[in-house]
Amino acid sequence: MQRDQHLTNAALLARRQAAVVRGVGHAHTIFAERASNAEVWDVEGRRFIDFAGGIAVLNTGHCHPKVIAAVKAQMDKFTHTCFQVLAYEPYVELAERLNALAPGQFAKKTLFLTTGAEAVENAIKIARSHTGRPGVIAFGGGYHGRTMMTLGLTGKVAPYKLGFGPFPADVFHATWPMPSRGISVDDAIASIEAIFRNDIEASRVAAIIAEPVQGEGGFHVAPPEFFPRLRALCDQHGILLIADEVQTGAGRTGTWFASEQMGAAPDMITSAKSLAGGFPISAVTGRAEVMDAPAPGGLGGTYAGSPLGCAAALAVLEVFEEEQLLARARHLGEKMMTSLRILARRHRSMAEVRGLGAMVAIEFGRDGELAQPDAELAKKVVAAAAERGLILLTCGTWGNVVRILVPLTASDAVIDEGLAILASVLDHVGAP
Repeated sequence: MQRDQHLTNAALLARRQAAVVRGVGHAHTIFAERASNAEVWDVEGRRFIDFAGGIAVLNTGHCHPKVIAAVKAQMDKFTHTCFQVLAYEPYVELAERLNALAPGQFAKKTLFLTTGAEAVENAIKIARSHTGRPGVIAFGGGYHGRTMMTLGLTGKVAPYKLGFGPFPADVFHATWPMPSRGISVDDAIASIEAIFRNDIEASRVAAIIAEPVQGEGGFHVAPPEFFPRLRALCDQHGILLIADEVQTGAGRTGTWFASEQMGAAPDMITSAKSLAGGFPISAVTGRAEVMDAPAPGGLGGTYAGSPLGCAAALAVLEVFEEEQLLARARHLGEKMMTSLRILARRHRSMAEVRGLGAMVAIEFGRDGELAQPDAELAKKVVAAAAERGLILLTCGTWGNVVRILVPLTASDAVIDEGLAILASVLDHVGAP
């Protein structure tokens, strides 16, 4: 492929700063030109191993041939009708597939939208419509999107909520259980019960929304007993349980939905990101009687359930089956966490390695202490890795977590190369 020799990252960054709002942040000053599976080449021809996956969007890798072929075939038929005007079969088939995959022994229905925030926003609308109640409980450290409702649900101020308030009323935040920090499941449940006593009575709460693994919050996995306890609490008070699987869904954790591993079926699941392998689509899947609460016309959107997104998502499901990517996610998770835990023996600053399936993170702390988060070191690791050809991202309430979301289709050789770069970076930056 012929490259424009005059295009450089620096020149494009200058144009970007002049033309694009500063509120759109960027983790790296790198401009991509092309990508394949788990590798990206920038406009200057440099190769990078992608351990970020477009923030968990590329479980099937960049430009998977089957996904690209499905979208091209759909483009030859039509690209848009608006499902509410002229319906199409791929939307129905994809809904059938997700209904069958979602946990829970009850009838299900699915709504398609465009973004993860839209999915969460509509899950709250559906919950309020079904219950006739206004209140919603989310968790500190949770991330649910950038719309006003989802910002209200998000449990992190900087940078997402700065200067954007006031946020919707009747949204409350409970404590997320983190045993490694001394916060037990009992503590988390007690914080919800405190909300019932101090802020809103349980009979006015429509839903509790939780990520099975907090994504932006730092890849904190829900303890095994947490979702069953949430389920019991919700059932006691007639509250709906919503699992936000925008980041954990589509096979990242070793099951199609992470909820399958949580020990209790939620009433609704939101999904997006890797659902269509890089094409925009999102979904709310849940109990049929709950999903049918809004009247006709109450749900939808112009681009909601795009035919291109539906075609891509159906292809992603085929790829998962043909390439056994759920098993691959479990294998990669074990491989990466084993390697990283060995590495942590050399670097005390790697205070904890954790994850579920191939959703893996390293938390950095001074002197190996979680109580002393080292965001500066995490930032240095990400920058130094990019210089050596490895793309990583930070996350976490304190910005001290480095997360790995490599495509599940990446070869062991590429994974090993990326882990070797990470090891060399930790040696280079002097992580003690």
